[in-house]
Amino acid sequence: MKAEEYRTQMDEIAGWKVNVVTYRIGDMCYCQIDNVSPGARIARAEGPTREEAEKSARDDAARRLARQRRMEV
Repeated sequence: MKAEEYRTQMDEIAGWKVNVVTYRIGDMCYCQIDNVSPGARIARAEGPTREEAEKSARDDAARRLARQRRMEV
């Protein structure tokens, strides 16, 4: 199977810059969120629609990023 409807965008969640990637494989939509600087995956989710998958991944990413300390430079 091949990924369809691939979309990537930069956004900010809980004060962190992130990449949000969404795509469809078959009947399921997938979303993964990673932070821009080291590129580590923060959250991923799947759902029957793009909106459901993205909302679930964003909620998980917001919860995880809100717990991280930020050091002022």
